[in-house]
Parts: sequence; C-alpha cells; structure tokens
Amino acid sequence: MVVFAGQGDARRSMSLLWRAPDRPRTGRSGPKPGLSVDAIVTAGLAVADAEGMGALSMRAVGERLGRTAMALYTYVPGKAELVDLMHDRALAELPTDYDLAAGWRPALTTWAEDLFACCLRHPWMLQVSQARPVLGPSELGAMETVLRILHGTGLEPRLLRGVVSTLWQFVRGMAQVAADTRAAASATGVPDEEWWSARSTQLAELAPDFADRFPLLTALESGAAAPAAEDGGYLEGQTRESFRTGLAVLLDGVETAVTRPDGR
Repeated sequence: MVVFAGQGDARRSMSLLWRAPDRPRTGRSGPKPGLSVDAIVTAGLAVADAEGMGALSMRAVGERLGRTAMALYTYVPGKAELVDLMHDRALAELPTDYDLAAGWRPALTTWAEDLFACCLRHPWMLQVSQARPVLGPSELGAMETVLRILHGTGLEPRLLRGVVSTLWQFVRGMAQVAADTRAAASATGVPDEEWWSARSTQLAELAPDFADRFPLLTALESGAAAPAAEDGGYLEGQTRESFRTGLAVLLDGVETAVTRPDGR
C-alpha cells in the first residue's frame, strides 16, 4: 500500500503543516471546541503505530478521541491531510543538531541511525511515497540537518544532492526490510523459525547439489559471522547488521568524494 503525500487541498494542507493562523470564523458563538489539530494528529499516530496505515481513518481517529469523524473535519479536512501532518510530526522526533567535533562522518552515522529508528517506531511512514514530499517544517528540517552535517565537506551541489538522496533512501529501504521482518510472523501466522526450517528442509531435499550450483552463495552464508540477536530477533539482527555495513560502505564512498582533489 503506497500513499502519496499532498493529496488534499494544497492551500489547506500547507497551512496546517506550517500552522498558519486560521481565518476568523463568522456566525459562530459558544464555547471553544475541545479538539485541536495537535490532538487529532497525536491520535492518528497512535492508531497507525498500533494497527498500521490500513487501519487509519477519520472514524478510527475520532473513536480514539471519543468523538465522531464529523467532529474532526473542522480541524483536519480529511485523511490525506492527516497523513501529511502525521508524517511531519513523526520526523519532528529527529534531532536537529549533531556534534561535529569528531567530523562529519560520526555525525552522519548517528543521523542515519536516528532516522532508521524513527522509521521502525512508525513503520507506516515507509508507505508514504517519497515521489512527492510532504514539504512540512519537520521534513525540510531533517534535510537541513543532514546538509548542515555535510556543509563543511566542500562537496559541490549536484554531488551533495545525490549523497543526501542516496542516504535517505538507503535508510528507508533497510528500515522497510526490518519492519517487514517484524510484521511477517503476525501477518502470516507462521513464526520466522518455522518458515525458514520448513523451506530449508525442502531445499535440501529438492536441491541436494545446492552447494555445487551456488558455491559463492554457500561460501558467503557459511563464512559470515552470525549477527547478534537484537530486540527483534535473529532476522532483525541480520537486517541491522546489513544496515550498519551498507552505511559504512556508503560513507566510505562519500569520504572518497570529499578527499578527491577535483571535488567530484
């Protein structure tokens, strides 16, 4: 399920993201409403974090707040605008300042780890396509932060744009694998160990010459050290290990670009 940002009314959506003051409402009197945009966004996050993007609806958010869906529309026009607001709120959890005393690389490593963790706290974020950015203050602030980290490297703008885009998509891609690993057992009703055991047994029977047909793959699997089992179990630990390794290789490439005499 892919969700595209910015599907609601452009003016209304951007005004909500940037918290532009509402135009005065005329013809209304009585006590101030008890809801707020922030309360609705918080409830939306709770629904999506607990049940996924598929469970998110104005009705579900209203029920969490003890209100009807209709009561929410005064504040947020619809689900499209709500997803934009939720995505930007989630990214607001990212730090905006990193210690550069040890150089850009440790700071960028920490930034990537923070983004990875944020995506796993809110895995529904990974269903929001990057083809059309939300353009909220937190999303743009996250980009500004990583640019600030790399500002002193001297990379020319075209290359810098490619570095930031590649890092962002790498982190999201690895977080998607980790999130899918977490969700697979509950979604299919089959634990990871059972799934792998059944297929490994079948593979051994159906392809007894596996090692001869795939010698490099066999050597890779037998020679790799087993990653530490982390909170998400062995498979998630494997994904996190791949994330750290891949990130290090990417940053090696950035470092090479930084130190090239021609800066290209």
